[in-house]
Amino acid sequence: MPKGYIIGHITVKDPDAYREYVERDTPILDKLGGRFVVRGGQSQVVEGTAHDRHVVIEFPTYAEALAAYNDPEYQEVARIRHNTADSVILVVEGVE
Repeated sequence: MPKGYIIGHITVKDPDAYREYVERDTPILDKLGGRFVVRGGQSQVVEGTAHDRHVVIEFPTYAEALAAYNDPEYQEVARIRHNTADSVILVVEGVE
């Protein structure tokens, strides 16, 4: 069964307030089976345009990744991101 991923492309508008989102989302997503594979770090746009920050969280399955994103506790914390950053979030299925 393929793994699932939550992929975020983010441009932070308020770094101080966004820090609270990072501090609060990590334990929730860890508890739900997520493992951060990419979290910020260096990146270079080689084609097209992109947000400033990129995050990839791996889950055992696509269904678990989708359930984690829709988890009420996570969605409550996601409001902080909505208010402090512009983002595109995807849930995708990996390959076997």
